[in-house]
Amino acid sequence: MSETIFSRIVRKEIPAAILYEDDRAMAFRDIHPQAPVHFLVIPKQPIPSLAAIGEDHKELVGHLQWIASKVAFEQGLAEGGYRVVTNIGSDGGQSVPHLHYHVLGGRPLLWPPG
Repeated sequence: MSETIFSRIVRKEIPAAILYEDDRAMAFRDIHPQAPVHFLVIPKQPIPSLAAIGEDHKELVGHLQWIASKVAFEQGLAEGGYRVVTNIGSDGGQSVPHLHYHVLGGRPLLWPPG
């Protein structure tokens, strides 16, 4: 997989407003927020997208979902609700080829999205 901005954030070469980090994953604020609260959850392991996960990634993907929920609660989103999105491929709007979840909240979110 090619080098991405997320790989550089994982290595701390690019600063990020980190909300959570452990040995497998991290969550940090999006630099172009689309809602009052907008953060990303990424695995440290470079996986191109959700379409590229295999059976050996099941525990990691569950861990990413747990982080999304934990940090959303810490950011005050539990009561009003929030949205978790992952984009896959160019038609899905994926701009960085590294699996990541957007967690958005803090205002009513419209449906359908774009």
